[in-house]
Amino acid sequence: MALRPAAVLLVISGGLLTGCGTLSNVAPEAEAPQLAQRACGDSQPRNINSWLPEMVDLRSPGMAVGVIDAHNQRHYWQFGVTDSEHHYPVKKDTLFAVGSLSKGMTAETTAVLVAQGRLHWSDTLEQLLPPGTPLSEDAKQITLLQLVTHTSGLPRQTMDLPMLAAFVRYLGNGENFYPHLDSDHVIDDLATFSRPSRNEPRYSNLGYAILDYVLKYQTGQRADKLAHDLLFKPLGMQNTSFTPQSLKAFPLRAIGHAGSQPKFIPTGQVVPDWQFTGNMLGAGGLYTDTADLLTFAAAHLNGSGNAELDKAMADSMKVYYPRKKEAANIAWVSDSFDEQTITYQVGYIGGYSSYIGIDRQHHFAIVVLQNSFTWQNNLGHSVLRQMWREQNVASTCSKNASL
Repeated sequence: MALRPAAVLLVISGGLLTGCGTLSNVAPEAEAPQLAQRACGDSQPRNINSWLPEMVDLRSPGMAVGVIDAHNQRHYWQFGVTDSEHHYPVKKDTLFAVGSLSKGMTAETTAVLVAQGRLHWSDTLEQLLPPGTPLSEDAKQITLLQLVTHTSGLPRQTMDLPMLAAFVRYLGNGENFYPHLDSDHVIDDLATFSRPSRNEPRYSNLGYAILDYVLKYQTGQRADKLAHDLLFKPLGMQNTSFTPQSLKAFPLRAIGHAGSQPKFIPTGQVVPDWQFTGNMLGAGGLYTDTADLLTFAAAHLNGSGNAELDKAMADSMKVYYPRKKEAANIAWVSDSFDEQTITYQVGYIGGYSSYIGIDRQHHFAIVVLQNSFTWQNNLGHSVLRQMWREQNVASTCSKNASL
């Protein structure tokens, strides 16, 4: 039986469709590199500079890596260039588009509003959206907490013919295929929403676009303005913005390149920037650098000194749907390994891949930014696992020596 065009597109999308980020699209797998195996003899962990560069498999024109170690020291490495035409070297303040790391900022901005009492996690869409908004019975019951934890049951995005056609075009031209989610028509999808029977996290760009709509309606401000005032400014993140053209570093930003995606564009070719101006801005429009993201991570390890912000960050790092792999936090995800838990976010958008990971127990954090879309995005997980091994081996050797 011949498939209709819409069915063909659905089959294609089922295997290829990717959004901005993951719960995950592809969960980072932690490697166990040979350099982890070392005999006792040195009771101190090896300096990270002696082993981290060996783990880098550069599949993008450029990469920036930043690490906070157990002594609260920051380390930076830069590899490659911003693009193949200008060959500007990547620096720690080089801007990258970070895709769904945007969601983490928007979610924690929402958490600040909750800490201030302006919103409540139990607020439902029926309460949060304008009166008269067409909502199915299931949509009416979606809470603010469910939106930020990807537990609302909403799909990744609409799967209608226009979306699928836009995605197929993206495979050949790399252009943004989310104009519907960026518009106010995004709430139209709630009129026919039916919650799936399985109650488990489902990554949803649609849910975060609706969150942006809610924030604007409830506060009168867009997500970018709220994030600047409630998050970036208090933390001193001066090279981070949802409107990156306003930043001095924008002309020297890392340019996005094809990698694992788009499928029909040669690897290494420059692809278009994705521009959002509406409800997808807070879901995928952020540009930032390694240094600012380490500042963001440090606040989660050490606190910010701002009571409302610290409460918001603590709430965001809690697990709301427990499981060993991909436990759902507020925008964050947690994976458990032996005696280590890694709480992280990943982002994929246009020609970029990004990762931020934190091990709160051992006081580690890492940021990895790349200027190509590559599924080989496991360096962050692998480095955090290696940092734990280095510390664990040193501790074990020290204990054995004292017996």
